[in-house]
Amino acid sequence: MDNQQLIPFLEELDLEVPAETENEVISFLLAEWNLLKTELETLYRNRDQQTTLKGMKKGVGLFIHFLYWSNDRQVKLNELEPLGSIEMKPVNLDERLGFIIRRPNLFHSYRQLSELMTEQEKLLAKKNIVKKRLSQKG
Repeated sequence: MDNQQLIPFLEELDLEVPAETENEVISFLLAEWNLLKTELETLYRNRDQQTTLKGMKKGVGLFIHFLYWSNDRQVKLNELEPLGSIEMKPVNLDERLGFIIRRPNLFHSYRQLSELMTEQEKLLAKKNIVKKRLSQKG
């Protein structure tokens, strides 16, 4: 997937990420996602397509931030690393994210985005467990 497709979602997000520590940023992003997820479920239930589109764009932006931060990288719009260079990511990320970006109003896109967030959370938890075990051995 071309990074140029991701930049509009990041620009529109208008997110003030607290740049303290990686753990604080990730906690902030996940808290924002959980609030948005509840809101999106209601919007899809009520079939509010206009507001749903705005929420999905925010959700994609949150996911991109989460993806990069969980891989120890910050999101810099003018220096955004290609998704291919990200080691820890959900399976078939390019295809799945491409589907969401092309059809953000579909409920299936919301479900796919929600699954991507869940999968990335699991990958991050696994990474943290491995890191903790290695630090205990060393």
